[in-house]
Amino acid sequence: MNIGFDAKRITHNATGLGNYSRFAVNILAAHYPGNQYLLYTPSPGKENLRKQVSETPSVSFRYPASRPFYPKALWRSRGIVTDLKRDGVELFHGLSNELPSGLAKAGIRSVVTIHDLIFIRYPRLYPFIDRQIYEYKFRKACWEAGKIIAVSETTRRDIVNFFGIDERKIEVVYQGCDPAFALRAGEAEKKRVRQTYGLPERFILSVGSIEERKNLLLAVKALKHVDKEVELVAVGRATPYLKQVSAYAGANGLGRRVRFLHGFPFADLPALYQCASVFVYPSFFEGFGIPVLEAITSEVPVIAATGSCLEEAGGPGSLYVNPTDECELAGKLNAVLSDPTLAQRMVAEGKAYSSRFGSEQLAADLMRVYAQT
Repeated sequence: MNIGFDAKRITHNATGLGNYSRFAVNILAAHYPGNQYLLYTPSPGKENLRKQVSETPSVSFRYPASRPFYPKALWRSRGIVTDLKRDGVELFHGLSNELPSGLAKAGIRSVVTIHDLIFIRYPRLYPFIDRQIYEYKFRKACWEAGKIIAVSETTRRDIVNFFGIDERKIEVVYQGCDPAFALRAGEAEKKRVRQTYGLPERFILSVGSIEERKNLLLAVKALKHVDKEVELVAVGRATPYLKQVSAYAGANGLGRRVRFLHGFPFADLPALYQCASVFVYPSFFEGFGIPVLEAITSEVPVIAATGSCLEEAGGPGSLYVNPTDECELAGKLNAVLSDPTLAQRMVAEGKAYSSRFGSEQLAADLMRVYAQT
């Protein structure tokens, strides 16, 4: 089967939707090499991102023909259909919440992945015009797609509730994480990472964009009630919210116990997880929560927030807290940090739970949706 993909995120986004898109294509190419996977993107984008896609005979990139004064955005939303027909594409998968117009008329089956509807749940976090664009694109894609993939049960419920879509049209297919997180780093590698980034012997780790929704401030507040020898290391892209977190840390005598690492290289990330004493992810709301999966796969005890889908990512072996309760988070942190038996049990249960996100299973789930479309 010839399967086309909206690959803009593959070539342009280093995290989030880009990671999901590259992961999906790679596992399909690895486990179902008999298909042709055609990746349609408006430009080659970043070479380092393209190279993260498997170089196999079944995978190839497609770019729009050079046409002066023809906007690439218009090609992606409509003109691409001409190219899909030319290439004999039988099914098109919109990997990032949207689909081009005209697929059904061209006789091309379609699937769209919806990652989250956070812009509806938390509108104050998004500019007005962005919300209007997202609302139009996401709703249109859901109604026009033959099948919808939701990345969690939480997202599936939101699609039904906010867009009025028949739940029978929606399938939940989870995202896995990079295989690198399942590999154990040697002591020499972990020592190198500790020395390179000046990491303490015991630290709490948080990974994700440092933005209001991710709620890093709760972890900083909880740190006041945790052993003073324990530090908090936050890895992620900085936003204006960082100033608020830094100001609170400084005003409460925590400045030296909280450190921020931006632009952290992916190659060092698995070892960083494995150096951590515990991982925290107090986000108010997520579509799935890949860092939680990365952490349990890396054999680190996890404490995450209730209220969205993080229980789906972390499983029953992880601990969960109210995202507004610093004392509850501090209590869970102290329990994990002071009780090796509890920490070891969480690690074992988390590792076992992470096996359900294996690439072979997830690739089979995607192919099942394609066959039903």
